Amino acid sequence: MILYEYPLNERIRTLLRLEDLFERLDFFARREHPLDHHVALTTLFEILDIVSRADMKSDLLQEMDRQRQTLAQFRSNPNVATDTLDQILGQIDTAWTSLNALAGKTGQHLRDNEWLMSIRSRTIIAGGACEFDLPSYYAWQHRPTDVRQRDIATWATPFRPLYDSLSIVLRLLRESAQRSTLTAQQGGFQQPLGGRTFQMVQVRLDPTTGAIPEISANKYLLWIRFTAQDGDLRPRPFEGSVQFELSLCNL
Repeated sequence: MILYEYPLNERIRTLLRLEDLFERLDFFARREHPLDHHVALTTLFEILDIVSRADMKSDLLQEMDRQRQTLAQFRSNPNVATDTLDQILGQIDTAWTSLNALAGKTGQHLRDNEWLMSIRSRTIIAGGACEFDLPSYYAWQHRPTDVRQRDIATWATPFRPLYDSLSIVLRLLRESAQRSTLTAQQGGFQQPLGGRTFQMVQVRLDPTTGAIPEISANKYLLWIRFTAQDGDLRPRPFEGSVQFELSLCNL
């Protein structure tokens, strides 16, 4: 099954973007080729761009506080596994403490590094990071693999509390899902939401159907239009019915 996730507010959209970037950073940082590490570094710059535009630290601290208070109320519920609840609360406490301990503006350690900022200013130009533009960067790319990996880990480490915190928030959001199996007739589906506020929609599809969901929603209506790709990959309306799993998530 292919999982499509659609955020229903800007905060969740930002968290999903950051999650995607951190996963890309980890993937390429583990690899050994200099081009992989170039991708890892430019991804780190993208993370910096996002956290510079949003007060992610305070938002995540407030959300984890709210979740901690909500979950703590289940301690007296006999239907709740106490060990599992304590484990989740412990993870929230650890992430909250680490994130709260971060001093200053998120990503300031990168902004204070003139060498990295010189690379960042060139990478926004198409082909701007060639060896004749940045000879010192080209020299760094020829350093031993373990040295480059260590440098990237050093630059990424101050962002880790942010990643750990958003991972917990998104995990709790995904686990809140109300899942159902539905069928879209003639490639379209609508579901009234009755004014309820959800934060994310998940659609799971069998890839053999060839259907691709395009999702839009407000607090009153969820609308999914399924498309398919023809030979030139341009989307076209899907003809026929589509069976899919729908999940509505809300913390």
